[in-house]
Amino acid sequence: MTTAQPSLDLSIIVPVYNEELNLPTLVERIYTATRPLGKSVEIILIDDGSSDDSVRILHELCAEVPELTAVILSRNYGQSAAMSAGFHHAQGHIIISMDGDLQNDPADIPLLLAKLDEGYDVVCGWRKDRQDGYANRVLPSKIANWLIGKMTNVRLHDYGCSLKAYRYEFVKHLTLYGELHRFIPVLVSLDGAKITEIPVNHSPRLLGESKYGIGRTPRVILDLILMFYFQRFATRPLHFFGKSGLLLGLAGGGIELYLAFVKLGLGQDIGDRPLLILGFMLMVSGMLLIAIGILAELIVRVYHESSDTDTYRVREHITPQIIK
Repeated sequence: MTTAQPSLDLSIIVPVYNEELNLPTLVERIYTATRPLGKSVEIILIDDGSSDDSVRILHELCAEVPELTAVILSRNYGQSAAMSAGFHHAQGHIIISMDGDLQNDPADIPLLLAKLDEGYDVVCGWRKDRQDGYANRVLPSKIANWLIGKMTNVRLHDYGCSLKAYRYEFVKHLTLYGELHRFIPVLVSLDGAKITEIPVNHSPRLLGESKYGIGRTPRVILDLILMFYFQRFATRPLHFFGKSGLLLGLAGGGIELYLAFVKLGLGQDIGDRPLLILGFMLMVSGMLLIAIGILAELIVRVYHESSDTDTYRVREHITPQIIK
């Protein structure tokens, strides 16, 4: 699937939600950090349905800062959708994402860009000295980072840090939903992206209220299960459902064969045995899982063929050199 080529060097995308107190300082800091780079830069602030005065302030800032663009969403969709909107509107060869609460430091942007120049496709920020409460923020984050790394084999210290740098081609096509913004490194790893991380500054929130909390944990766990499935079976769902279905079907068939031997060979009554029902249920469950796998396989094929979406990504195309 082809997309328009980027026309700028750098895009900074920032989802914001009820950050009226932080917006002027945020734009000033980003502008101060990027101006010395000597690159063509755009700053995109995505308002995710703010109920405060953020939209009015964004109108004023856009009138004052030529590099600034605001994307106003019709309601609060969540950070993943806002991030996706930012990727789709970005026009830079390199895309930087960050939070709008002033806890990420725009002064770290040159460090991210320097690391990209070493040949990486994604550079993630690591809030090594994190300025948040330990019990309600840091400890759950450490556990989540360990679990995500274990299940996805993409090892990072800090999945939750929004300050990241991406090459355009790896994120322009991404459509995010749920809580998938924190799993972007996993999603781009499916396309073979080279990923690394560097320590970045982290400041305590001074103005406004935090939008994060431990209540997000169940959603993160469910999305982690989705990532585990995507990594291994996104293009071959029958292997996932089929294996489980075969195991259940074989177990149920084995139970029923045993009971048939008990009935026919030993002459014992099996009509009131719970094992009979268990074997039958296992066989039915196995057949249902295999049927689900076949349907999922058909859906995957329809998706890729009808949307012209490839199941691979080419990093480099080497053609024969003509020697004169």
